[in-house]
Amino acid sequence: ASFFLLCFRTSLIRPLICGLLLQPPVAQLSIITRPNIVLLMADDLGIGDVGCYGNDTIRTPNIDRLAKEGVKLTQHIAAAPLCTPSRAAFLTGRYPLRSGMDAVNNYRVIFWNGCSGGLPPNETTFARILQQEGYSTGLIGKWHQGVNCESRNDHCHHPLKHGFDYFYGMPFTLISDCQPTEAPEMDRPFRRKLWFSTQMIGLAILTAALGRLTGLISVSWKTLTCLAGFSLLFFICWFSSYGFVRYWNCIMMRNHEVTEQPMVTDRTTSNILRESISFVERNKHKPFLLFLSFLHSHTPLITTEKFLGRSSHGLYGDNVEEMDWMVGQVLDVIDKEGLKNTTLVYFASDHGGWLERQEGQRQLGGWNGIYRGGKAMGGWEGGIRVPGIFRWPGVLPAGKVINEPTSLMDIYPTVVNLAGGVLPQDRVIDGRDLMPLLRGMVEHSEHEFLFHYCGIHLHAARWHQKDSGAIWKAHYVTPIFHPLGAGACYDRGICPCFGEGVTHHDPPLLFDLSQDPSEAKPLSADTEPLFDTVIKNIGRAIEEHRSTLTPVPEQLSMYNVVWKPWLQLCCGTFPFCWCDKEGDN
Repeated sequence: ASFFLLCFRTSLIRPLICGLLLQPPVAQLSIITRPNIVLLMADDLGIGDVGCYGNDTIRTPNIDRLAKEGVKLTQHIAAAPLCTPSRAAFLTGRYPLRSGMDAVNNYRVIFWNGCSGGLPPNETTFARILQQEGYSTGLIGKWHQGVNCESRNDHCHHPLKHGFDYFYGMPFTLISDCQPTEAPEMDRPFRRKLWFSTQMIGLAILTAALGRLTGLISVSWKTLTCLAGFSLLFFICWFSSYGFVRYWNCIMMRNHEVTEQPMVTDRTTSNILRESISFVERNKHKPFLLFLSFLHSHTPLITTEKFLGRSSHGLYGDNVEEMDWMVGQVLDVIDKEGLKNTTLVYFASDHGGWLERQEGQRQLGGWNGIYRGGKAMGGWEGGIRVPGIFRWPGVLPAGKVINEPTSLMDIYPTVVNLAGGVLPQDRVIDGRDLMPLLRGMVEHSEHEFLFHYCGIHLHAARWHQKDSGAIWKAHYVTPIFHPLGAGACYDRGICPCFGEGVTHHDPPLLFDLSQDPSEAKPLSADTEPLFDTVIKNIGRAIEEHRSTLTPVPEQLSMYNVVWKPWLQLCCGTFPFCWCDKEGDN
């Protein structure tokens, strides 16, 4: 009996000891569940501009290395085709319509540092949740989610009010107005109209004055003086904003302090890279979130001399190759500090490349590969399908390619869950945790339907029919290209969401993206037996989706996007706003 009792005890103790030996230490478990997180986001980069997505002429070895060492997504979708709404969705995990960050008018992004619109303070970003979980959180680069609400210093939309401990970069976005040698970009057609109107008013007053002097027109000098005063007031009203765009919008900040006004573009790239590396080095001993929001590859394509002329795609290619080098520098510091295996790195673009962005014969916008359309087009794939790459050695498989629909909104629940946080329960979160899909624990994405907006207007929707592998996409509204068949709105510079510049489709245009990713051959009831069934299912999903929407204040309303002098960031005494505090360093 003693012998059998001894054998029984031994049989229990051995697996217990083996199990304890095989268990990772608590510290290792906490690292796996609370990794450092580095989010790299390009600006206006087309999916066709990256080597690992098929480009064999622009050199992107560091981004390609991420894909080789990690997981590449081939159907990674932005929630909007322009920066402000797309980034709002990225930060909140919600369609921008839910936070009021999509437009009812043609002003579809934040237009001024001195406007009152922006990401509402009651929205909860992933940065805020990670901050509450003990992460050091930093944003380096572009923000473009607004700054102030009611006064110059309330900073209600500022990154530090949305969960970031540290901010260095542009509260606005890079535009050609920031480069004195470039032609103005911001609201160019409207500015031309303002100049023309001013000239016509001035010419009319001058003609009336000459008529009065020659006796041809009977008008009092008092009336002419009032008209001249009105003309001058009209000119001052619009020129005080549009005449000083470089000073009002091209600003660099560190936390709440304006450090450059206007920004010195020659050193912007080196400063952003230095700040990113410094943030990693300062926070290497505790979990951190770094959101490096590149100013590349948005016009005016600020590129250092070292990279000028290096690519075979002109200034745009040079700019992309420099951004890739910056990615490599960040990866190198992660490796140097011994953080590679404890850091999740993610790379994406905020939306597709800008096809219409040209100056003469120079193409200054990106390329979207085989996908139709581009930036600002809410439905076509070229405007919303972007690169999506994850790397986390030892946790995510290397060299894996996933052909499932995913969204930039998915980053929100993914990083919140990894940090041990809890998703907000008082609102709809449209993103889905990607870790099971990335690790191969599930075969399919959780997204059955995705909805594609242009402003507040639903242009298209897709249905991932998992049992058949089909990815159906219905277009209800499409922009009218000019010239016809050109694939973009070259006459306007950017495609509209509504009005005379779009076509409404009833029945909708239907494509199966699994067979026709370029959206070249629309299906019909005659060519597709499932046409009616698919359209009904997508229509039903749209109605269910709309039932989850609730009215919210419009952050991009006309009132919220106009320039307000009392909200303008200023490092001096307004309107004398000028400083260069980085130059002192």
